[in-house]
Amino acid sequence: MKTSARGTNGGDPRCPSVSRCDSLAPMTPQIVSVDALTHRFGEVVALRDVTLEIAPGVTGLVGANGAGKTTLLRSLLGLVHPTEGSIRVMGHDASANPIAVRAVVGYMPEGACLPKDQTAADFVAFTAEMAGVPPKDARRRASETLFLVGLEEERFRYLGDFSTGMQQRVKLAQSIVHGPKLVLLDEPASGLDPAGREQMLALIRRLGGFGINVIVSSHVLSDIEETCQSVVMLDAGRLIRSGPMDDRGSSTAVTVEVVGDPTALAAILTVSGLDIAAVGPVLTIDAADDAVFDLIIEAAASTGTGIFRMGRAAITLEQEFLLQAGKSVT
Repeated sequence: MKTSARGTNGGDPRCPSVSRCDSLAPMTPQIVSVDALTHRFGEVVALRDVTLEIAPGVTGLVGANGAGKTTLLRSLLGLVHPTEGSIRVMGHDASANPIAVRAVVGYMPEGACLPKDQTAADFVAFTAEMAGVPPKDARRRASETLFLVGLEEERFRYLGDFSTGMQQRVKLAQSIVHGPKLVLLDEPASGLDPAGREQMLALIRRLGGFGINVIVSSHVLSDIEETCQSVVMLDAGRLIRSGPMDDRGSSTAVTVEVVGDPTALAAILTVSGLDIAAVGPVLTIDAADDAVFDLIIEAAASTGTGIFRMGRAAITLEQEFLLQAGKSVT
């Protein structure tokens, strides 16, 4: 599971990454640069001609299951090589020099992967040693990192006795114990109850506060809204949007909440050529011209649809994803 190459680290016990961040990798304006990336698994195309740049900070990687999120993360680590295109991570070519990438990157995989017969302290110390941290320092850093993720009292318990939430925090600990410049988190809140999910999101926000760059993959878009400054959207292997979260404007989005079923209203507005996303009783319509309000009222009257509220407002990430995904297939 551990993906880091050899290195050494000391530094602030509150932030395992502080001391190495500026020494192992060349500074680059973007932490990730992807150019025309395509990856095929036989006949299956997991990623299609993806070109993007990711700036420093906490970035969300969103999309439905099967959208290509995990394939992109593994490509960034150099674990899979692109069929076409190129990837640079922290200034290093991920295909030509994956060891250099893994020296400055931590990875938290999605699936169950922890050894049940090891204690949390032993396991996290072992992963630190695998990253090149000297044994004595590895033990100290494991203790500090488990304290950071809220497992100081459980660190000598066997991992097989841990709850799902505790196991997720151990996986997070092993991804940062060696002091990476960038951390890749694959569905970190997967399987957690509401309290555990909020604890995990709070930890991710803390990493960003420590100056650690984070790319967090999730299909729960509200989690991304709570934790990230920028977002990358994938749909069926295609990039449909990338950039700062606050680029979601209110100037062209009209939200309409209806009484009852919005299907008939959505259908007639779609025939009129409007881009529409539906989430429950709320329609989000991409239209800059205020004449759209008259069109909506006329359509509602013709379909007998009651309108509860209507206006321009900042759209949710889910609404934007549905709009962008709809555009990508038309």
